[in-house]
Amino acid sequence: MLEGAEVRLAVDIGGTFTDIVLDVGEVRKTRKVLTTPQRPEQAVLDGMRLILADARAHISDIDVFIHGTTLATNAIIERRGAKTALIATEGFRDVLDIGTESRYDQYDLSIDKPKPLAPRSLRFTVPERIDAHGAVRLPLDEAAVRALAPKLQALNVESVAVAFLHSYANPDHERRAAAIVAEEMPGISVTVSSAVCPEIREYERTSTAVANAYVQPLIDGYLARMADALQVEQFRGAIYLVTSGGGVTSIETARRFPVRLVESGPAGGAIFAAQIAARLGESKVLSFDMGGTTAKICLIEQYQPETSRVFEVDRAARFLKGSGLPVRIPVIEMVEIGAGGGSIAHVDAMKRVTVGPESASSEPGPACYGRGGQRPAVTDADVALGMIDPDAFAGGTIKLDPELSKQALLSSVGTPLGLSAETAAYAVHEVVCENMASAARVHAVERGEIVGQHTLIAFGGAAPLHAARVAEKIGVSRVIVPSNAGVGSAVGFLAAPIAYELVRSRHVRLDDFDTEAVSDLLREMVTEARALVEPGAAGAAVRERRAAFMRYVGQGHEITVELPNRPLTSADLVGLRRKFEADYSAMFERPIPGAAIEVLSWSVLATTEARNPPTVAAVTRKPAGKASGSRKFFDGRAGEVIEIPLYRREDMAPGATIAGPAVIAEDETSTFVSTSFDAHIDGAGSIVMERKAA
Repeated sequence: MLEGAEVRLAVDIGGTFTDIVLDVGEVRKTRKVLTTPQRPEQAVLDGMRLILADARAHISDIDVFIHGTTLATNAIIERRGAKTALIATEGFRDVLDIGTESRYDQYDLSIDKPKPLAPRSLRFTVPERIDAHGAVRLPLDEAAVRALAPKLQALNVESVAVAFLHSYANPDHERRAAAIVAEEMPGISVTVSSAVCPEIREYERTSTAVANAYVQPLIDGYLARMADALQVEQFRGAIYLVTSGGGVTSIETARRFPVRLVESGPAGGAIFAAQIAARLGESKVLSFDMGGTTAKICLIEQYQPETSRVFEVDRAARFLKGSGLPVRIPVIEMVEIGAGGGSIAHVDAMKRVTVGPESASSEPGPACYGRGGQRPAVTDADVALGMIDPDAFAGGTIKLDPELSKQALLSSVGTPLGLSAETAAYAVHEVVCENMASAARVHAVERGEIVGQHTLIAFGGAAPLHAARVAEKIGVSRVIVPSNAGVGSAVGFLAAPIAYELVRSRHVRLDDFDTEAVSDLLREMVTEARALVEPGAAGAAVRERRAAFMRYVGQGHEITVELPNRPLTSADLVGLRRKFEADYSAMFERPIPGAAIEVLSWSVLATTEARNPPTVAAVTRKPAGKASGSRKFFDGRAGEVIEIPLYRREDMAPGATIAGPAVIAEDETSTFVSTSFDAHIDGAGSIVMERKAA
């Protein structure tokens, strides 16, 4: 099986499950194991051994190991990171509290803002000043930096972020301060904002630097232990980490800049959905990734996920921008909510059924796991409704107890509201589906899209069970559940290109444009980006994408304008203005004639070419034949238990067609086909649900 075939392994560590995908040439094997929160590498190693045993292979046979994780995000949300201090310019101790001086809800007098990762008691300042042009106005007081070391040691600080004013224009003071701290406190983690986020906007840059420092000891320790464990197991291949922007990078870069991993798992899911969209010719897609802890919604147009330069972690208000901690990194644009299979349900003070964001995770897990969980999770509701076969969950590796689910649902939801266990389960299922539908509506509206015009691609262990109901709520008429949907993000990792994007701020007006200086800056950025990509490209072609972030002078935000991949000349300025005004008109109907234009920041992306899957041919539909079994399903709308057919996905050939309601089960997940849909298997092995004619 292994002779001459490239062996590629992908691992996605989630809050509840760790997903493993092994590709040996054209053969793919998958596994799901429970995450081990205290030592995440243990679940990875256990899952690797299981899947390699399935393939009769050894860790030493693996050529490429691609890894993504939500560990960084979860550490921030759950406040499990390092004790982190901030060293700032004198007079700027409270940048993290002041923020942008805006309020995400103008009329809420008791607004709840996220707490900074570095509390005020751990924020210090030193005399120094560099201006916006990079000129030194006040030299760094090195003695003041040294004097901080005993204070930091006495406070048991584990990590330090250094963020000085205008360090994006001149990083010398930050670098010197970091060197002094490292000299005085050997072994401590030190992050400088000019390396993590060399851009304007003091609050976002400082927040990003502090977030990097906060998760660095955790991620660095985890990756170091993982690398050591793999070496003991005789691993000889290459290791890559998936970044939030949808590319993969080296383990060394990930250890330096772990903040770039905050959305690595969800990014893999978006890549997976984009690949499915390209294979099936679906140009307008809404990806729906629901795992054990969270649900992610992402718009994909023309087979490309939307991207952004800023991401908010730990939002205080679910759908309100500005309510989270800003992290300024290249990221695939999506909305993420605490709605997964492990999300806990309860009744609030107003007697409303509420689901999430708190999760049962893998320890103790939903009540039906029989691992000590007492409160009902979404998975418990699905089990009680009859949507999940308790003997075949996760390929039969985890036996579920429906009675424990019903007891938990009665205790937390049913008894307080006077409902049966089944009706309580239906209420939980409806609420979590409405939460996800609301997220999809908001995400589409923010981007000027009509959500009902998209095809829904559902993946993750829990999404196929809820996709039909979510589609009904948002008006989507076509739902696709791809092969390997239960481990979709890990499959997406295998298609991610090796890539790295650099963004640097240097202010230039088009009416006073130094083409030579800008070309030199872009050349330096290209060299640095390629140096991070080419070693892993193994001879594959590396292409560049250069861009400028432009705006009219005095405006608050920028528009991205692509640049030619060559030195700029004065002749390019007319074209730059024309491109900017065309993009501005597309967003705001018309340009501002004669207004001055400026560039605030510059971007260089170095990347290998992504692997594009072949398209699939149409299939002839035919009845699926006899079901392999049946399930007793509680129909909440009718208020009664009905018997619905159960099909095994592996028994359904391309073209096989069924009518809802029905369940299509497989080892990684199960798909619920509601009464509103028919379903068939397409040429790629995907389940395609289409709304029945009225």
